[in-house]
Amino acid sequence: MRAPEFWGRDGAPARLLAPLGFIHGASVAWKARHTNPLRVGARVICVGNLTAGGSGKTPVAIAIAGLLMGQKVLFLTRGYGGRLAGPRRVEPDDSAAEVGDEALLLACAAPTIMAKDRRAGALAAIAEGARIIVMDDGHQNFLLEKDLSLVVVDGETGFGNGRVIPAGPLREPVAQGLARADAVVVMGPGQPRLDGFNGPVLRAKLVADGAEFSGRRVYAFAGIGRPEKFLASLRDADAIIAGSRFFGDHHFYDPMELIALRTQALAASAVLVTTEKDHARLAPEQRGGIAVLPVRAIFDDPDALARLLDSRPPAV
Repeated sequence: MRAPEFWGRDGAPARLLAPLGFIHGASVAWKARHTNPLRVGARVICVGNLTAGGSGKTPVAIAIAGLLMGQKVLFLTRGYGGRLAGPRRVEPDDSAAEVGDEALLLACAAPTIMAKDRRAGALAAIAEGARIIVMDDGHQNFLLEKDLSLVVVDGETGFGNGRVIPAGPLREPVAQGLARADAVVVMGPGQPRLDGFNGPVLRAKLVADGAEFSGRRVYAFAGIGRPEKFLASLRDADAIIAGSRFFGDHHFYDPMELIALRTQALAASAVLVTTEKDHARLAPEQRGGIAVLPVRAIFDDPDALARLLDSRPPAV
């Protein structure tokens, strides 16, 4: 689904739904107090956020794993959008319908375990020899003891209207979520308010490898949380955007939609281009003629990130 427009402003719909948001936030707090987390024999680094939708968690998780390579790093993800419960070792040629699109991106960077039950997934990772487990998402999941919790925040949109689902984009109140964070990663320009947070604040940005699109006409399509960021990356690559069409987050494309997209791109004399996550959701036979814009997270101060990762001793 696409995020409701009122999540960006505090109007009447948000105020009407505020009581439900209060209940949702209170339920997260209750779980945090009453869940007995499992300590496993590996360091657990959680990359999460406080809002629904894309903030850049997966690229940040991949960047962190890149700094830790050589230390037997495994990703742990719930496989959002996939139908399998796991735990399962994800292979790059698995189906997104089974394991989720984010799991496939992670599996291209490091060994990945997909599991709806994070405890079972962590134990499967340990069985694979993991010494460090990087959780992609999971700040509101309390089944595992975490050694380091990073919260990723979009610098431009911040926390939307500041209300909790369904009244706004927040998974829980900001102060409540930041109280459990060891560090915040602000993605992109802007400075969201982090009231009451006194820990490290790192800055990063998504950088696209879009040299092949420079000066070319493109027709862009995506089913992600912030599709406008995709368009911005294409513009940064000096692509000429001839048209675009967006779908709900984690959308699976049917054949008729792809035919329509190819027809629109052809009519615009443009290259059909999408994101890595969308490309992962396409079946192999659907990918022909569709270009991909790869992105990666680049930290302004990578040494500060390295020091943060080294600041926590290995799990015992």
